[in-house]
Amino acid sequence: MSLPMILTWLRIGAIPLLVIVFLFTPMEFARPAAACIFGLAALTDFLDGYLARRWDQQSAFGAFLDPVADKLIVTVALVLLVFTDGDLPIVIATAVIIGREVFVSALREWMAARGISAAVKVSPLGKLKTTAQMFAILFLLYHFPLFGLIDVHTIGYWLLMLAAVLTVVSGAQYARAAIIAVERAESASRTDER
Repeated sequence: MSLPMILTWLRIGAIPLLVIVFLFTPMEFARPAAACIFGLAALTDFLDGYLARRWDQQSAFGAFLDPVADKLIVTVALVLLVFTDGDLPIVIATAVIIGREVFVSALREWMAARGISAAVKVSPLGKLKTTAQMFAILFLLYHFPLFGLIDVHTIGYWLLMLAAVLTVVSGAQYARAAIIAVERAESASRTDER
């Protein structure tokens, strides 16, 4: 098994550890430790893709498993935050983010079945959304003022709201790209039949 694949599996393996630390350790330890676990998992997300490309160790299974690992740990972390910090805007942002992930995953699968999956590849806006989302979750998990001065919880809160907005916009972009690709494919199919 390649190192990039091991890093992806480690990210999945970090999920139960994140839950146990967050829910079953004293609060003053749980939040920073959970943030540390999530931050290290987010770092493996960057590293596994980078190393797979650099070392030419990309695989179809790795390309499938990497986004699954991301979605799993993000979903679990957001649910934990709703459980402890669940004011209405966090609940709504969480529902939007998870709903969009389900929608885009289903859309990609449907497009792949039609042979036109290239239309729903990751966009720059999607990457910006992911960055805002990861930092938001990291800061919200940490919760306490950093160095007694920086209110990371408030920063994380507003980053999560930004991520929710970007989630809607990028999801709409994916849907529009899919509609255009389907229309083109159907038009080409009709032309071929003539």
